[in-house]
Amino acid sequence: MSVMPRTVTRGVVFVHGAPAPLCPHIQWAIEAVLDQRVALDWIAQPVAPRMVRTELAWTAAPGTGAELASALRGWDGLRYEVTEDASVGCDGARWSYTPRLGIHHTMTSVSGDAVVQEDRLREAILRTRGDAEALQDEIDLLLGVPWDEELEPFRWAGDGAPVRWLHKVG
Repeated sequence: MSVMPRTVTRGVVFVHGAPAPLCPHIQWAIEAVLDQRVALDWIAQPVAPRMVRTELAWTAAPGTGAELASALRGWDGLRYEVTEDASVGCDGARWSYTPRLGIHHTMTSVSGDAVVQEDRLREAILRTRGDAEALQDEIDLLLGVPWDEELEPFRWAGDGAPVRWLHKVG
């Protein structure tokens, strides 16, 4: 086991839907990133037959959210989100993944709102050349609206699901 870094952050891995055969692989991937054993409680995902879901709160060094999102990226049928809270010198972030859309990353404020960087917003304005509808579409992409729309039924199906809190001591 590694020593807990001086600066830590917290986050949550939400596996909204996974084929049951992937469960041990997902667990191993999370354990490899966190460098510790975890126990995931898998429950049925009512929105998608033969799929399961789980959640895991984690505490680790800043940047761990990106590592977790990368470790889970690209697996067939997997839908997930990873959040990382803001910490000293680091913005918060959220990664959303669906098989159809791929991965979306956004920085987040302390309250959890998506934060769009100035250069990305300016580029969207330039690219849409005054077309208000096209600008709205660009802003929706920057904010991750298509990912939210696709994941929302999976999120609601998970209301009341257990969360396992993981706190590393020492």
